[in-house]
Amino acid sequence: MAIAGFDTAAFVRATLAEDLGDAGDITSAAVIPADARFHGVMDSRDAIVVAGLDIAAAFFRSLDPEVEIEMLAKDGDRVAAGTDLMRLSGLARAMLTAERSALNTVQHLSGIATLTRRYVDAIAGTGAILLDTRKTIPGLRLLEKYATRMGGAQNHRMGLWDAAMIKDNHVAVAGGVGEAVRRAKDAGIASIILEVDRVDQIEPGLAAGATHLLLDNMGVPELRAAVSLVAGRVPTEASGGVNLDTIRGMAETGVTYVSVGRITQSAPAADIGLDLASA
Repeated sequence: MAIAGFDTAAFVRATLAEDLGDAGDITSAAVIPADARFHGVMDSRDAIVVAGLDIAAAFFRSLDPEVEIEMLAKDGDRVAAGTDLMRLSGLARAMLTAERSALNTVQHLSGIATLTRRYVDAIAGTGAILLDTRKTIPGLRLLEKYATRMGGAQNHRMGLWDAAMIKDNHVAVAGGVGEAVRRAKDAGIASIILEVDRVDQIEPGLAAGATHLLLDNMGVPELRAAVSLVAGRVPTEASGGVNLDTIRGMAETGVTYVSVGRITQSAPAADIGLDLASA
């Protein structure tokens, strides 16, 4: 598995360096004989959507290139509690040194994928598409957005560079919705997302050249009115106040997308462990 733009090897090196410090794994070095072997099974204690298994394996391989790894699941799989995800056999010191970094990664990413899938399931049949946001942990955006894809979402813009998103503060400084959008268009930006929180901002924004409307913190009646007014001229996105209780009603208004920050911002880690197994 390769994630576009993400350097797995550099991530593994930096993560292990943070954990090892200058002295290394003093526990394993003191307690485990250098030639001891470890045969383990990584399993999920919860029903989850899997994400990050290949990165977890990269941690073990980085410390024992000869480790034997058998993948029993793949990213994107929905698995029941008690499912074995990976078997491995390698040098015990290396496996135990890499264990926490590997588990932290797969727990975090699987947690995101699992919560994302709950939101995707909640809007099934409405025609609306779930989007993630830029509410990610600094340095982990590519990984976290990968995890949302494994959960069934689509990625919103990856950063400040791949689309303009004109929000209320941009509008305030620029002097109005139309002026802000015109400036973005004059700058040659092809994708111009305009955040509006009132229906009366829609026509000026579209007239100036907005290519996507983010309907911010609107209730269901306002969303329906906005979708009716836009009439398919550009994609529409509901955002703000979205949770598992509200998302379906918002999706049923006819919006193209619903974006949810909490799938990356608030996802609990999945309960995944690594246990000694018989050889």
